[in-house]
Amino acid sequence: MTLSPVVLLSLSYVIGSIPFGLLLGSSLLGVDVRKHGSGNIGASNVLRILGFPVGFVTFLLDALKGMAVVFLARVFGADDILIAASGLAVVAGHNWSIFLGFRGGKGVATTFGFFLALMPPVSLIMAAVWVALVWAFRYASLGSMVGAAITPIAAYFLGYPSVYVVTSAILAVFVVVRHTSNIRRLISGTENKFVLRPK
Repeated sequence: MTLSPVVLLSLSYVIGSIPFGLLLGSSLLGVDVRKHGSGNIGASNVLRILGFPVGFVTFLLDALKGMAVVFLARVFGADDILIAASGLAVVAGHNWSIFLGFRGGKGVATTFGFFLALMPPVSLIMAAVWVALVWAFRYASLGSMVGAAITPIAAYFLGYPSVYVVTSAILAVFVVVRHTSNIRRLISGTENKFVLRPK
């Protein structure tokens, strides 16, 4: 059984569009995370506003969105190109959610989940870079951007298909573009540092 590419890509986009950070904050604590901190719906801002448990669950659910489309695409016999396109669609959904007026998060967790299902070693390299930079400099945004930027290089040297290397590069651009405001704050020295807040 197969799904048409249009259906698969549309479904991937809708899955990506589910704003778990917003839903968790609103349903559990009555907090709209878009009105606090950076205004982002992703795990970093949720963690900053609502504490580690809710932030961690947000990260897991956002990552599962990326993993889900890989499994879905494979179940329905998609080829490498369609799997890669599904990854772009799910991250685009997270970043520009149809449920939030085409606004959303920064795509880091969803990108990580996509890589975890598609190219596990690449996802581990991305995570290791993130941890190392956040530990050294305490900037989650810096770790996210550099971690994403390293993925196409890792995918290439680990011998993954060229379509996955190109997709990694596009997703890295997505991450950097979504961090434009963070880049300005890093340059000006006003970027928020990453701090775990148990709650």
